Amino acid sequence: MDEQQVRVFMDIVGNYFDMQTGKPPEIGSPYLGEASALPIYDFTGVIGISGERQGCVLVTAKRDLLRNLLLQVGELDVSENNLADLVGEVANTISGNARRHFGPDFMISVPVVVEGTAKAIQVPRSVKAYIIPMRWHKQEAALVVSLQ
Repeated sequence: MDEQQVRVFMDIVGNYFDMQTGKPPEIGSPYLGEASALPIYDFTGVIGISGERQGCVLVTAKRDLLRNLLLQVGELDVSENNLADLVGEVANTISGNARRHFGPDFMISVPVVVEGTAKAIQVPRSVKAYIIPMRWHKQEAALVVSLQ
């Protein structure tokens, strides 16, 4: 991935929050992360990428960020199940929007949601992982993009 492609993901995640809530997240400077030391928060949505590009896209967020996001969109059920569904939906939407940019050979899987800071979440070791940190309503989250 190059800088322009990382920028595509930054724009997509910013637009997602702006469209859903009217308030975009504060997006930090992207950086390369080690596959063994990814930022993993309370809930993580994982999308596998296949086709012309291979790898994964992760959206990981703190519980309070997801609760606030649900409330902002008018959902009063802030149960753990809804938080898990939401992080999967966010990961799926961001990956789907990236597919529009990268084309039909950017094939995305259904989201897999992991609760907790599971060490089982890994990106391919042979592919660089770009970490895009963000904050929304004073809560941390990150978008991790690891694509060949």
